Amino acid sequence: MMFFKNTIFLGMIAMLSMELPAHAQNSAPIYQKTSTGVQLTYRAVPAAPDQDIYLDFYTEQAVRVRVTPPDTKKPGKESLVLIDTVATSKIDFSVSQVGDSLLVKTSGIQVKAFLPTGTLHFYDAQGKPLLREGARNALSFQKDAYDGDSFLNIQQSFQISADEGLYGLGQHQNGVMNYNNGRRVSLLQYNTEIAVPFLLSTNNYGILWHNYSINTAGDTRPLLPLHAFKLFSHEGRQGWLTARYVNKENETEVYAERPESTIDYNYLSDQHKYPQGIQLSKSKVYYDGEFASPYAGLHYLHFKYSGYIKVYIDGELLQDRWREAWNSGTFELPVTLEKDKRHRLRIEWIPVGNESYLTLNWQRPQEAGEQRFGFHSEAGDAIDYFVFSGANMDEVISGYRQLTGKAGIMPRWSFGYWQSRERYKTQAELENVAQTFRKRRIPIDNIVQDWSYWSEKDWGSHVFDPKRFPDPDGMIDRLHQQHFKLMISVWPKINEQSAVFDEFKQHNWLYMRNIYDGRKDWIGEGYTSTFYDVYNPAARNAFWKQMNSKLFSKDVDAWWMDASEPDIHSNISVEERKAVLQPSIGSSVRYYNTFPLLNAKGIYDGQRATDSSKRVFILTRSFFAGQQRYGAAAWSGDIASTWEDMKDQISAGVNFSMSGTPYWTMDAGGFLVQRKYYEPNAADLEEWRELNSRWYQYGAFLPLFRAHGQFPAREPFAIAPEEHPAYKSMLYYIDLRYRLLAYNYSIAGQTYLNDYSMIRGLAMDFAADTAVYHINDQFMWGPSLLVNPVSQHGKRKRAVYLPKGKDWYDLYKGQHFAGGQTIEADAPYDRIPVFVPAGAIIPWGEPLQYTSEKPQDVLTLLVYEGQDGEFVLYEDAGDNYDYEKGAYSTVTCSFDNQRGVLSISDRNGTFEGMTKQRKFNVLLVGRNHPIGIDALPKKMKAVTYTGRAMTIKLR
Repeated sequence: MMFFKNTIFLGMIAMLSMELPAHAQNSAPIYQKTSTGVQLTYRAVPAAPDQDIYLDFYTEQAVRVRVTPPDTKKPGKESLVLIDTVATSKIDFSVSQVGDSLLVKTSGIQVKAFLPTGTLHFYDAQGKPLLREGARNALSFQKDAYDGDSFLNIQQSFQISADEGLYGLGQHQNGVMNYNNGRRVSLLQYNTEIAVPFLLSTNNYGILWHNYSINTAGDTRPLLPLHAFKLFSHEGRQGWLTARYVNKENETEVYAERPESTIDYNYLSDQHKYPQGIQLSKSKVYYDGEFASPYAGLHYLHFKYSGYIKVYIDGELLQDRWREAWNSGTFELPVTLEKDKRHRLRIEWIPVGNESYLTLNWQRPQEAGEQRFGFHSEAGDAIDYFVFSGANMDEVISGYRQLTGKAGIMPRWSFGYWQSRERYKTQAELENVAQTFRKRRIPIDNIVQDWSYWSEKDWGSHVFDPKRFPDPDGMIDRLHQQHFKLMISVWPKINEQSAVFDEFKQHNWLYMRNIYDGRKDWIGEGYTSTFYDVYNPAARNAFWKQMNSKLFSKDVDAWWMDASEPDIHSNISVEERKAVLQPSIGSSVRYYNTFPLLNAKGIYDGQRATDSSKRVFILTRSFFAGQQRYGAAAWSGDIASTWEDMKDQISAGVNFSMSGTPYWTMDAGGFLVQRKYYEPNAADLEEWRELNSRWYQYGAFLPLFRAHGQFPAREPFAIAPEEHPAYKSMLYYIDLRYRLLAYNYSIAGQTYLNDYSMIRGLAMDFAADTAVYHINDQFMWGPSLLVNPVSQHGKRKRAVYLPKGKDWYDLYKGQHFAGGQTIEADAPYDRIPVFVPAGAIIPWGEPLQYTSEKPQDVLTLLVYEGQDGEFVLYEDAGDNYDYEKGAYSTVTCSFDNQRGVLSISDRNGTFEGMTKQRKFNVLLVGRNHPIGIDALPKKMKAVTYTGRAMTIKLR
């Protein structure tokens, strides 16, 4: 090993001897080359805090940075996020000093340490700047402790460019696509919010913030309370807004009127702040007055709410939303304000129930010239992060998965249609629904049994209630005979009266604080309960053992891991959640966000050890970095059945996918339902049907197509009669889903083979077109489908931006459009706009009732002229892990646009049960021959493919 030592003295840098002293003896940074990178030591250096900086290369394109204050041990390689085999090979790198900088580089990434301050600058392989650290200071490391665990409160900022797009960070309900430009997000596991601390940039780098605690990302400055504005009452008096609590049935009856300068009813523990004697369930609340900011520029108003809320500024309605009380929602409003200029503010709020929630905070504008993105962590041992570089955003994600684990291929049946509701209350009800699907010939693969299939008191036992589910073995067998898979809900929660409680308690496998607090759930009479300790391997094994003996042994196919944040109790504060969550490996503050990761690990490891031939499928409400390696997909939690919530899911799902985590879905139709839809009048019923049909149209282009929600029932035949356009549209998109099976399964294969992302923000494929960076309601589904959901009631057209650099074709009719323009696309009731880029090749299959009904031995290849293109058709056995051993096949279809020739390669690879011969119908779609999937010709150019290469002339 070669060591280096350097000294900065009077502005000059000089190389000294090759021997490194144990401690710095002067006010200059000292650096040494290690086997994996460089260590820099700062003590009493004028322009830098005392710190130790460790750079370690894990791959040619990935470097880990760890920075600690003095006398703090360097964090080891142990990690919940990284795979066990990471960093086993030696990485070639060089170290050189250029002026006052130390350059450390591999063939894929370069790091330049500015020696006077210790700040790090990152470059790609060609030396193009990626990003650089902001200077560290006394606030970078602050000592803190919780529950006997001492740690550091950590901050690190990065200087970014003003014109780059920033994505990822998990799934959030703020409607934000691009996190540049002063955006802020809390990385905190919560129902509808998923924390994945991975950031992806259009400058082709990624940051994995390697920290398990609650984090703030983006603009990390604390939010300001409402009273940080200058406030004026409705009468013009300075200091407050006027709050009026009125009878919502008779607004002339005023219950209370008072000044309020802080709106902070965030949790159950805040309910006492409301006026005494007020029944919120009978009230409507008005906040009226004016506000002025001491700052000029772009502000963000952050709301948390339940019930109905409307927000007006200067008379303009800017938000109109609803959310159920037990699961409050969030939104933010960007508003540009002049310094000290007064603006009229009116908030109309109708609470739901006697416990309801409303909070308003705000973020001031960023300082001029400051373009920073930061991370602020509650607990850690060091500033600890990875930077990944790549030629494009897919390569960056690939680098992330190389360290955190590959995403496996989900079973082929999971790419069919799923039906769920909250909930099938009896065995007879579930079986009747399944039979109705088959009788009506509605394609379907998976039916889902939601919670409370157990006896009321026995939550955690995983035992079917014999009164309502008298023959679960027979039920599952009959479902399988009808070609259904069964997914079942499993919570990490155990009631005190459950049959398994005593065993888990005796072994210290439970978080007992919730029991001693006496906090009860909302089932029946209410039961005390808590969650099991996923951080204890023995507890994970015991939990799987019960799942296996009670469910997997009955041939249950997949797992719905609900409340995996864990959701200790709705609307209690984060501090109360921390008090309950007591991991066996450390404090809740340090490990807060990792519960879902370990929960999924226990199920994945348990099932693969029990039966390694059947693919694990876990649907989980929460997710953390690395969880993709455990057969896990996420859904967006208990969102509301509103148009606004539907639109918010688009950016939520895209950013989740751009967090390196490919499998995502949401409750098509939304989960929480407004009362107006329970017994709707004619207009509300039609809106309900339109809302669901639009949601189905969107859901068909996701990794999992799944309808779910509270009453009313969510089956297509429960939503609308057969002759209704909503019913016809839902069936159209279910059928489309199956016709696209070969396409969908092929791009799923690429998620494993090449670390592909199926849901794709437009910036991933059109990074040169900066117009796409902030578009939050369009996305690419795979390489060939530009999906544009309709999320407004009554809309029959919508604006669609067609990225430049491509020509585009309407999927349904084949009409040609030039790229680089916004069009008003047709969006009739039964269709959402979908466009296909020139050069695309889409395999289009025959109709199916379920994914395994018959081999796909006839495929139509839709070839879109205008550019060269390629598509790799992937196949394997569908529900085992032989693909990990190479048992799969690929066929590459390539289009030469100039020659008008489609080439089909030799088949590469084999697997048991492979379709060895198939018929390809080939159809060229072009400007002069527009053809869409709604009117495919009966006669097309047909070839028989036996696995040997062939070419087909299309014009």
